[in-house]
Amino acid sequence: MKKKILLTLGGLLVILQLVRPTRNEGTAYSANDITHGANVPVEVKQILETSCFDCHSNHTNYPWYANIQPVGLWIQNHVNEAKEELNFSEFATYSPKRKTKKLQEMAEEIKEHEMPLKSYLWIHKKTALSETQIQTITNWLKSEGISPATESEENEVE
Repeated sequence: MKKKILLTLGGLLVILQLVRPTRNEGTAYSANDITHGANVPVEVKQILETSCFDCHSNHTNYPWYANIQPVGLWIQNHVNEAKEELNFSEFATYSPKRKTKKLQEMAEEIKEHEMPLKSYLWIHKKTALSETQIQTITNWLKSEGISPATESEENEVE
Protein backbone atom coordinates (compact mmCIF):
# COMPACT_ATOMS: atom_id res chain seq x y z
CA MET A 1 0.00 0.00 0.00
CA LYS A 2 2.82 2.40 0.92
CA LYS A 3 4.54 1.57 -2.34
CA LYS A 4 1.41 2.47 -4.35
CA ILE A 5 1.07 5.78 -2.53
CA LEU A 6 4.74 6.63 -3.10
CA LEU A 7 4.53 5.66 -6.78
CA THR A 8 1.38 7.76 -7.20
CA LEU A 9 2.99 10.78 -5.49
CA GLY A 10 6.13 10.32 -7.58
CA GLY A 11 4.08 10.12 -10.75
CA LEU A 12 2.16 13.27 -9.83
CA LEU A 13 5.43 15.11 -9.20
CA VAL A 14 6.75 14.01 -12.59
CA ILE A 15 3.55 15.14 -14.32
CA LEU A 16 3.62 18.41 -12.39
CA GLN A 17 6.99 19.16 -14.03
CA LEU A 18 5.09 19.69 -17.28
CA VAL A 19 3.30 22.69 -15.75
CA ARG A 20 5.20 25.89 -16.54
CA PRO A 21 3.91 29.17 -15.11
CA THR A 22 4.26 32.34 -17.17
CA ARG A 23 7.47 34.00 -16.12
CA ASN A 24 7.93 37.62 -15.15
CA GLU A 25 10.66 38.36 -17.69
CA GLY A 26 9.67 41.77 -19.01
CA THR A 27 11.63 44.98 -18.70
CA ALA A 28 12.15 46.47 -15.25
CA TYR A 29 12.63 49.97 -16.66
CA SER A 30 10.28 51.67 -19.08
CA ALA A 31 8.37 54.94 -19.45
CA ASN A 32 6.21 53.87 -16.47
CA ASP A 33 8.88 52.88 -13.95
CA ILE A 34 9.52 54.56 -10.60
CA THR A 35 12.24 56.81 -12.02
CA HIS A 36 9.49 58.50 -14.07
CA GLY A 37 7.08 58.68 -11.14
CA ALA A 38 9.43 59.93 -8.41
CA ASN A 39 12.79 61.62 -8.03
CA VAL A 40 14.92 58.54 -7.24
CA PRO A 41 18.61 59.07 -6.41
CA VAL A 42 21.07 56.60 -7.97
CA GLU A 43 21.97 54.98 -4.63
CA VAL A 44 18.28 54.37 -3.82
CA LYS A 45 17.69 52.96 -7.31
CA GLN A 46 20.55 50.50 -6.79
CA ILE A 47 19.14 49.39 -3.43
CA LEU A 48 15.68 48.88 -4.94
CA GLU A 49 17.15 46.89 -7.85
CA THR A 50 19.08 44.61 -5.51
CA SER A 51 16.52 44.09 -2.76
CA CYS A 52 13.09 44.74 -4.29
CA PHE A 53 12.91 44.33 -8.06
CA ASP A 54 12.84 40.51 -8.22
CA CYS A 55 9.34 40.57 -6.73
CA HIS A 56 8.19 44.17 -7.27
CA SER A 57 9.00 44.84 -10.93
CA ASN A 58 8.25 43.46 -14.38
CA HIS A 59 11.54 41.52 -14.42
CA THR A 60 12.49 38.68 -12.10
CA ASN A 61 15.88 36.94 -12.07
CA TYR A 62 14.80 33.37 -11.48
CA PRO A 63 16.99 30.91 -9.56
CA TRP A 64 17.58 27.44 -11.00
CA TYR A 65 15.15 25.84 -8.57
CA ALA A 66 12.27 27.86 -10.06
CA ASN A 67 12.27 25.21 -12.80
CA ILE A 68 11.21 22.54 -10.29
CA GLN A 69 7.49 22.29 -9.59
CA PRO A 70 5.70 23.02 -7.29
CA VAL A 71 8.46 25.44 -6.19
CA GLY A 72 8.24 27.38 -9.48
CA LEU A 73 4.49 27.76 -9.11
CA TRP A 74 4.91 29.03 -5.54
CA ILE A 75 7.57 31.55 -6.62
CA GLN A 76 5.47 32.82 -9.51
CA ASN A 77 2.42 33.21 -7.29
CA HIS A 78 4.54 35.15 -4.80
CA VAL A 79 5.86 37.45 -7.56
CA ASN A 80 2.36 38.04 -8.93
CA GLU A 81 1.04 38.97 -5.48
CA ALA A 82 4.01 41.27 -4.85
CA LYS A 83 3.48 43.07 -8.16
CA GLU A 84 -0.21 43.56 -7.36
CA GLU A 85 0.82 45.24 -4.12
CA LEU A 86 3.61 47.41 -5.57
CA ASN A 87 5.15 47.34 -9.03
CA PHE A 88 8.13 49.65 -9.48
CA SER A 89 7.96 49.07 -13.25
CA GLU A 90 4.44 50.57 -13.37
CA PHE A 91 4.81 53.15 -10.59
CA ALA A 92 4.39 56.19 -12.87
CA THR A 93 0.90 54.95 -13.82
CA TYR A 94 -0.32 55.20 -10.22
CA SER A 95 -2.46 58.13 -9.14
CA PRO A 96 -0.69 60.71 -6.94
CA LYS A 97 -2.63 59.44 -3.92
CA ARG A 98 -1.66 55.82 -4.62
CA LYS A 99 2.01 56.77 -5.17
CA THR A 100 2.10 58.49 -1.79
CA LYS A 101 0.35 55.59 -0.08
CA LYS A 102 2.69 52.99 -1.62
CA LEU A 103 5.78 54.99 -0.63
CA GLN A 104 4.41 55.37 2.91
CA GLU A 105 3.79 51.63 3.10
CA MET A 106 7.28 50.99 1.74
CA ALA A 107 8.75 53.24 4.45
CA GLU A 108 6.83 51.33 7.11
CA GLU A 109 7.76 47.87 5.75
CA ILE A 110 11.44 48.80 5.60
CA LYS A 111 11.41 50.48 9.02
CA GLU A 112 9.86 47.35 10.56
CA HIS A 113 12.31 45.05 8.70
CA GLU A 114 9.37 43.30 7.01
CA MET A 115 10.89 43.67 3.54
CA PRO A 116 12.51 41.85 1.93
CA LEU A 117 10.56 38.92 3.31
CA LYS A 118 12.39 36.61 5.70
CA SER A 119 11.55 33.63 3.46
CA TYR A 120 13.25 35.40 0.53
CA LEU A 121 16.31 36.26 2.65
CA TRP A 122 16.91 32.61 3.55
CA ILE A 123 18.37 32.02 0.11
CA HIS A 124 19.02 35.60 -1.09
CA LYS A 125 21.11 36.87 1.80
CA LYS A 126 22.71 39.61 -0.32
CA THR A 127 19.33 41.33 -0.65
CA ALA A 128 19.02 42.01 3.09
CA LEU A 129 18.89 45.72 3.81
CA SER A 130 21.64 47.06 6.04
CA GLU A 131 20.88 49.82 8.53
CA THR A 132 22.76 52.21 6.21
CA GLN A 133 20.58 51.21 3.25
CA ILE A 134 17.42 51.58 5.34
CA GLN A 135 18.58 55.03 6.38
CA THR A 136 19.37 55.95 2.75
CA ILE A 137 15.85 54.99 1.66
CA THR A 138 14.29 56.67 4.72
CA ASN A 139 16.21 59.89 4.04
CA TRP A 140 15.11 59.85 0.39
CA LEU A 141 11.48 59.31 1.36
CA LYS A 142 11.67 62.10 3.94
CA SER A 143 13.12 64.42 1.29
CA GLU A 144 10.06 63.56 -0.81
CA GLY A 145 7.77 64.39 2.13
CA ILE A 146 6.98 60.72 2.83
CA SER A 147 6.87 59.21 6.30
CA PRO A 148 5.75 55.70 7.31
CA ALA A 149 2.02 55.11 6.92
CA THR A 150 -0.14 55.38 10.02
CA GLU A 151 -2.60 52.60 10.78
CA SER A 152 -5.55 54.67 9.52
CA GLU A 153 -3.71 55.46 6.26
CA GLU A 154 -2.89 51.78 5.73
CA ASN A 155 -6.59 50.91 6.03
CA GLU A 156 -7.71 53.46 3.41
CA VAL A 157 -9.03 52.05 0.16
CA GLU A 158 -6.94 52.85 -2.91
